[in-house]
Amino acid sequence: MKKTFFVAAFFLFSTLITFAQSADEKAVGQAIEKLRKAIVDADGATLTKLTSPSLSYGHSSGLLEDQKEFVRAITSGESHFTRIELSDQTISISGDVAIVRHKLMGDTHNKGKEPAAVKLGVFYVWQKMKGNWILLGRQAFKLS
Repeated sequence: MKKTFFVAAFFLFSTLITFAQSADEKAVGQAIEKLRKAIVDADGATLTKLTSPSLSYGHSSGLLEDQKEFVRAITSGESHFTRIELSDQTISISGDVAIVRHKLMGDTHNKGKEPAAVKLGVFYVWQKMKGNWILLGRQAFKLS
């Protein structure tokens, strides 16, 4: 009887862990979609809400921005995406940290530059803070 109890408890615990990971992965995916939309819409309030004050936002050009610089560049049109599509996304949760990778295809029309298509690989670090997933770090790199 004790063996049956321990086996049942183990399966219940395993199921709960799997469910929790799936719920967190879903929540991170939703945060990424909100971020994608906020970048295209140049929505400064949402960008600020989704990012940490200590954000390190790395562009494929090597430019690094903090939260304030990132939000300013997006809302001013200095960095303007007219389209962003994401693919091949993976989300890995470890405690209150999520590691995300995906491919980003998009169109930009930055101030003073001709419209251009971009194809990037992106690496994110998100942290769950007070029940919300917040972007701590991002690094993009050019794909061929």
